[in-house]
Amino acid sequence: QVQLRESGGGLVQAGGSLRLSCTSSGRTISNYIVGWFRMAPGKEREFVAHIWWSGGSSDYADSVKGRFTISRDNGKNTVYLQMNSLKPEDTAVYYCAGRYAGSAYNNWGQGTQVTVSS
Repeated sequence: QVQLRESGGGLVQAGGSLRLSCTSSGRTISNYIVGWFRMAPGKEREFVAHIWWSGGSSDYADSVKGRFTISRDNGKNTVYLQMNSLKPEDTAVYYCAGRYAGSAYNNWGQGTQVTVSS
């Protein structure tokens, strides 16, 4: 069973940057996909970005395209979310999650808080 753990959240001013990490404690295989999601107070959880463990194919929500970059380091079993030009509306708890291709996300981390001050 793959377990995921996020780190790297914090408080940053608008326009600043943060890098989140999602580290896997188990072995992943080529058709595993890791996604980042976020949930702001009073809002539903929304998709942010995902990346295929093998090959690195990625996709982003329109709201973060051009500002956020997802990447992975297979040797460290870690997926990163580099967040630049942060806005107050990016404030949320960020979660990473994993799934196998063709399946729903079923493996969630505990979340990390990102707060962007104006």
